[in-house]
Amino acid sequence: MWAKSILSSALRRGALTIAAMTAVTTPACAQDEAGFQAYLGQLRTQALAAGVTARTVDSVFPTLTLNERVIALDRAQPGGGTSSAIPAFAPYRAQHVDAARIGRGRETYRAQRGRLQRIERETGVPESIMVAIWGHETNYGSYTGNFDILRSLASLAYEGRRRSLFAGEFIAGLKIVDRGISREQLKGSWAGAMGNPQFLPSIYLRLARDGDGDGRADIWNSPADTLASIGNYFTNAGWRSGQPWGVAVSVPQGFDRSQVRNRLVSPRCPRVFERHSGWRTIAEWRGLGVMTQGASWPADHVMATLLEPDGPGATAYLLTSNYRVILDYNCSNFYALSVGLLADAVER
Repeated sequence: MWAKSILSSALRRGALTIAAMTAVTTPACAQDEAGFQAYLGQLRTQALAAGVTARTVDSVFPTLTLNERVIALDRAQPGGGTSSAIPAFAPYRAQHVDAARIGRGRETYRAQRGRLQRIERETGVPESIMVAIWGHETNYGSYTGNFDILRSLASLAYEGRRRSLFAGEFIAGLKIVDRGISREQLKGSWAGAMGNPQFLPSIYLRLARDGDGDGRADIWNSPADTLASIGNYFTNAGWRSGQPWGVAVSVPQGFDRSQVRNRLVSPRCPRVFERHSGWRTIAEWRGLGVMTQGASWPADHVMATLLEPDGPGATAYLLTSNYRVILDYNCSNFYALSVGLLADAVER
């Protein structure tokens, strides 16, 4: 009623142009769809300039419509401001390193053992870490997402807040189609992550691997390709063979944390890294009275940082450079800790 009143008043005054009448009478969703279709012309030009074949462009673009749901989901993501409180890790751990996920992980570990051993020999990445990533990302493939990746990425690019990122991922998705992966196969999360390891399209193009020798990297259906791709990702990110991700420790009462404070500011994920201490050798941590909670110590020369995710008095962790590799996969302390702990539990 309010919109009709505004429209009638404007018409009586003769002050409304045809363009303005269209804007008032056309629903917002239709306006957005029209804008999206106009934007696709720009995206088409970029795709062709990036080397995507005309065949793929002509087959994909006519099928694309705006997905307002993915835009809403993206806008609902936490802003990551410094004022928000960090929750306790213990509830997250209970949810993500639970008996069911550990049990399925051990089953997967046994079923894929031959492949896992081969990939570990080739990459140096522990079998259990590869299994834990698979388990943490998609519960060993039980749910990989059902969003149309290309539609989602084009919609997020149109929305514009991170246009360069999502337009680039959309074009990478088109290049995957050029490689012979069907459009129907490209299903995943609303933000564009896909397959068992939840790779973005650009990561797929760069790091996905054929693990079963059939000539293609099928991270949607092939366990061999999934594990080979995860192993290759970790190798590329700098995993150091023979070094653990970290170890659970107890910090002595009265420990002076100021002596190990981290005085560096990370340009990437600063809120994640500001919770870590400065680097010390394992020998130095032992000299400061830090004790493991039953696990073997890493070698004395290994460098590690201290993280107390639930504060003083609770379980703490000494974390090696390999922990930073897990953070490269997903820059969240809770995620990386859970992957490490799940890997340890699966291997027992």
